Amino acid sequence: MTEENNVTEVISVKFKGRGKAYYFDANGISARPGDDVIVETSKGLEYATCAAGNHFVSNEKVVPPIRPVVRLASENDRRIQEINHRRENEAMGICREKIAQHGLDMKLVDVEISFEGNKITFYFTSDGRVDFRELVKDLAGVFRSRIELRQIGVRDEAKILGGLGMCGRPFCCSSFLGDFQPVSTKMAKTQSLSLNPTKISGVCGRLMCCLRYEEEAYESLVKASPKNGAYVETPAGFGTVTQLNLLRGTVKVKLDGEGDDAIKAYSVGEIAAVPGGRPKNGEQPQRTLKARPVPAESAARSEPEDYFAPLEPEPREEPQAEQPQHRENARRKSAYRKGAKPAEQRRAPEKADRREGEKPRRQNQKPRQAQEGAKDAQGQPRRAYRRRPRGGRPPKQPPQQ
Repeated sequence: MTEENNVTEVISVKFKGRGKAYYFDANGISARPGDDVIVETSKGLEYATCAAGNHFVSNEKVVPPIRPVVRLASENDRRIQEINHRRENEAMGICREKIAQHGLDMKLVDVEISFEGNKITFYFTSDGRVDFRELVKDLAGVFRSRIELRQIGVRDEAKILGGLGMCGRPFCCSSFLGDFQPVSTKMAKTQSLSLNPTKISGVCGRLMCCLRYEEEAYESLVKASPKNGAYVETPAGFGTVTQLNLLRGTVKVKLDGEGDDAIKAYSVGEIAAVPGGRPKNGEQPQRTLKARPVPAESAARSEPEDYFAPLEPEPREEPQAEQPQHRENARRKSAYRKGAKPAEQRRAPEKADRREGEKPRRQNQKPRQAQEGAKDAQGQPRRAYRRRPRGGRPPKQPPQQ
């Protein structure tokens, strides 16, 4: 293994010319794409095909321990591989007969014999668990080698068998796709595809893997485009979006007050969504478009330009909270009852006006009434006020008998 500047020289190979490409140490061997090589694996020597020649990759992408390429395939190696292919075809027929004899609910998909011929692997699919212990004993007695039965899923079955998709191209999983990525119906909804399972499912019966390829591009387009049914402003006025084409970047808008047939097409850059949606009856919608200045170059070329651009809504000045009228009226009535004067007309009593021995009183405090026998301005005797004891009015005494 050659390591320089944290990189490793590797060769990418594929087994049976399909599936994921694996890194193997070049080990001083030069290989070109399409060459057959013999590599060392955890199961022993295997026959593989070079997918990418000698190249360098960072050590972070290499999973240790990386195994080496033993040699380029010779004529003897190719002859052994052809013999193994013939044995695989024979093992396929024998295994199907044994499955029918035991009455097992399983579908045989593929048979793989190791390059050294000491192990045979049978791949099958089934809806549930299968008890194949007796089947393994019969196969071991026929082939006199190590037998392994491995249950796989429907996606792996399509990957092994291969075929053509509804697009007319070979399956992605059997040609270049390394690992299966999770796919959901939300991706089909984002791309405005039909949610009919028969139209968005592959041959394997699962959602098509290609739905994930353009998911990021569609998500960015959805964020930059108004939604279907949004209230927008256009150069011709306000209206509602009736149709949206994400790939072309065009929308169809039904203008207000123009009738049901007044539908015009605009590009996404010519319109802008109105914050808050459609206003209430009697309110004016907020304008979000503003005319652009005509560039000198475009005016000289006399080419049509986009003179409208979406602008950020201007901040509204919120009115200050006014005091309720009923509180103001109550405050004025209270001041009128107390006889209060405006602040500029109020002044503290001077010391000269105070009587001798009289304590200073607070402003707006009424003087005490005169004692008993005093008369008012009309000559009528005044009523003497008596100070109540602390604690309020004394309780009433019961009448004496």
